[in-house]
Amino acid sequence: MNNPEQDTLFDIPTDIEQHWKQMPEYNNEEIEGPEITWKFKFRNKDDYEDFKAKVKDYLYNGEKCIDGQQSDKEKQSWYPLIEKSSNYAYYGNKHPRFPVYIVSKGRFTNNPTSRTLNKMNVNYYVIVEKDEYDDYKKIIDEKKLLILPQKYKKNYDMFWKDDDPRTGPGPARNFAWEHSIEQGFDYHWVLDDNIESFERFNNNKKVQCLSGDPFYILEDFVLRYTNIVISGFAYANFLHWHEYRPPIKFNTRIYSCLLIQNKLPLRWRGRYNEDTDICIKAMKMGLCTVQTNIFLQGKMSTQKLGGGNTKEFYDNEGTKKKSQMLEEMHPDVCKVTWKFNRWHHHCNYKIFADNKPILKSKIYATTPDNMVLKKIK
Repeated sequence: MNNPEQDTLFDIPTDIEQHWKQMPEYNNEEIEGPEITWKFKFRNKDDYEDFKAKVKDYLYNGEKCIDGQQSDKEKQSWYPLIEKSSNYAYYGNKHPRFPVYIVSKGRFTNNPTSRTLNKMNVNYYVIVEKDEYDDYKKIIDEKKLLILPQKYKKNYDMFWKDDDPRTGPGPARNFAWEHSIEQGFDYHWVLDDNIESFERFNNNKKVQCLSGDPFYILEDFVLRYTNIVISGFAYANFLHWHEYRPPIKFNTRIYSCLLIQNKLPLRWRGRYNEDTDICIKAMKMGLCTVQTNIFLQGKMSTQKLGGGNTKEFYDNEGTKKKSQMLEEMHPDVCKVTWKFNRWHHHCNYKIFADNKPILKSKIYATTPDNMVLKKIK
């Protein structure tokens, strides 16, 4: 445990494809960058707009050719134009086996995750605090709303013994855990409230999913094993369309959208980074986590959307405290560092490389690929 170097997100174990046997197709490859790049310079914006209009009309048959998140001063486009993934969607016929919970606070005017799940026809609960219930029921069916019992906040382990009463989302996550057990389930999903999409990454395209198949397929995979206790989807913005990534990665942190085995003898704790903490605690017990790259979550970046932890914590104190807490929880794994103009934590997950997933059977059950790719634009 002496190596402080951050574990790369994309280490590829030699047997990783073996684990993905008889699962839905995952066919991505490394695509080389452009052989030639041609740079144009413009004296002013009018010249640029005139040039762009001519290129659009004469080279791209009227299609928008400069798109996406590009800076004001530098633009780029492929020729011939690479078709946008947003022109397509995956449809299927599966639904999650296990209950889905969204933990939400202060986002009753804009709740991306509930909106996304509605488009996917996925059932869910939203856990809210009592004083916000009336606001949430204006945008979410009351049958989907659960009020967080105060005992979960009162009894919550905040790790730091200070006078700060703020708990973060951990109490609501613990309530979701207990609620799912009371309903007789062996696993449950718990999601942040700022997820804009769920996507499938295949054939070097990240395409939105408009059914519950990603949840069902990951459940199918996890149920092959005895000791995968936490799983979830990678962030879509961590993967680039032209790069190869393995379909799954074992023994790393799972953020924002987690499938948790209910018999795991842990509970959420801490005011910050509680998802990283619980993953590390599970791996320290010799258990496994798994993160998929075939299915992704389009997570809004920290502090981009009002409400949630943005309002409660980050607007006033930044991100250093949350990194410090994690370092104090796991000094053998995590360190505080400064990058991308704010404080972060670096965790060395390589120390858990010996945690091996254990199959229930040597015979793989086949998970059929029922997802259909359709053009929508």
